[in-house]
Amino acid sequence: MRRRDFLTIAGAGAAGLMLPRPALAMLDLGNGASLTTVSDGHLVLPADFIFAPMPKDELAPIIAEFGLSDDRLEPECNLALYRDGTNTVLFDAGSGPDFMPTAGTLTDNLDAAGLSPEDITHVVFTHAHPDHIWGLLDDFDEPLFPDATYMMGRAEWDYWWDPETVNSIGEARAAFAVGAKRRMEAIEDRVEFFDDGQEILPGIAAMASYGHTPGHMAFELRPGGRSALIVGDAIGNHHVAFRKPGWRSGSDQDEDLAVATRLRLLDRIASEQMALVGFHLPGGGMGRAERDGDAFRFVGDAQ
Repeated sequence: MRRRDFLTIAGAGAAGLMLPRPALAMLDLGNGASLTTVSDGHLVLPADFIFAPMPKDELAPIIAEFGLSDDRLEPECNLALYRDGTNTVLFDAGSGPDFMPTAGTLTDNLDAAGLSPEDITHVVFTHAHPDHIWGLLDDFDEPLFPDATYMMGRAEWDYWWDPETVNSIGEARAAFAVGAKRRMEAIEDRVEFFDDGQEILPGIAAMASYGHTPGHMAFELRPGGRSALIVGDAIGNHHVAFRKPGWRSGSDQDEDLAVATRLRLLDRIASEQMALVGFHLPGGGMGRAERDGDAFRFVGDAQ
């Protein structure tokens, strides 16, 4: 699927005015820390971007159960925002204006929530796909968050910084590599790197969740009595990722590794009853995972 195909199908879903919305969901983590989600709009994707590797006969009842289209999907884009009285941490930077006309509403929605880009102290990236990093630059190609420290996992940075990535990633994602590199160059002198298991800020630990991209990171938040796991795109939807977590997804760059990561994360989230924030999960992206036989189900709540 080429970038122009994404833009064509996205344009077909861009009718109507997207009005600013304040924070979508909120969770009190204790010790004065809170976690909210802020919308960056939504994507419009060809369904085969996710469904292509999946068995069509077993997929059909899941599509029916969740009222999905077998032609087009419109996942939300929800950025996690963590505040502890000292730090205001935004996880990912959204799409900006150049990826899809249905996305890129982050700054308006931050404003609706009473925040400006200058209020953000840290921008922490789960990974460098367009809907997570292309919003990094403003209209003058300067970093949108002027006072922020930018943080990215070392493995993820190295992958997108490698000049060979644009040639090895495949034609469908070549524009992703070019766009990521351009934005990373803008923060090269102000980025901090971290590795798996490292406490990147007080109460925030990085957790390797490779597969969706080679260096994808999740983050465990445990500042007080309540814990939460920000999973980015390691758990990329509320339907097949929960119902059939062992299925390969076309959205993942390393499909087999992504399956192992998804199963591990879901098992932990359900076992420990942790709050869950997923970038593309519905209802603001916040909820929890419950076991359902040999699968899981997403329960969307912010309590």
